[in-house]
Amino acid sequence: MRVPRIYVDLPLEPDAVIELPSAQSRHLTQVLRLSHDTPLVLFNGNGYDYPAHLVRGARSGTAAIVDAPGAREPLPPLNIHLALGVSKGERMDYALQKSVELGVGRITPLFTERSQVHLSGPRLERRLEHWRGILIGACEQSGRRRLPHLATAATYPAWLNNHAGGGLMLDPQADRPLTALPPPDATITLLVGPEGGLSPRERAIARDRGFEGVRLGPRILRTETAPLAAIAVIQALWGDLGD
Repeated sequence: MRVPRIYVDLPLEPDAVIELPSAQSRHLTQVLRLSHDTPLVLFNGNGYDYPAHLVRGARSGTAAIVDAPGAREPLPPLNIHLALGVSKGERMDYALQKSVELGVGRITPLFTERSQVHLSGPRLERRLEHWRGILIGACEQSGRRRLPHLATAATYPAWLNNHAGGGLMLDPQADRPLTALPPPDATITLLVGPEGGLSPRERAIARDRGFEGVRLGPRILRTETAPLAAIAVIQALWGDLGD
């Protein structure tokens, strides 16, 4: 049986007995139906996995004893920042989940001219919390020991005004393919629009701010496919998929 791997927003130290949060406790005992002394793995995003085992499992709560941590997750050779136009429901969830699996280090959701979803106030906070859950679940599944950073969602102009250093912008009409670029520095920003892509005006503004338009072959990719294809190419060329 696969050993469950659970994220906890708690300090983790060898030999410590920790009370697991209610959501994780319910998942372990009521969904996975784990019992006393069952092994599991805990992580809190500090770069380590902590083997552990349950010492109490019941509807009233679950505790675990933490063992010595494993090896520290190495820092990536390339830190990828994904600036992604907000798309509808499952499309956005899918893009976030798979980008985490592919090793993105930072994600900024953007409200652009063609975004069909615009949120503010409590609705935005709930959506951000939902997206954080998507990121955590992807880390649990993929074995990542460092959580990618989810930035607060911003409007496209506000983000671009505060962004320094340019980056790459996916544009199916661009002259250069992504594979023709020279290796980047240690950090790269990838800008991808929502359904329908960035508007011509937004693309022009991005170029004025130092972004280079690049294309991914002869086909038009959907908003949830394009960033994943680009990240996979970037990781294979210059990142850890080439290891």
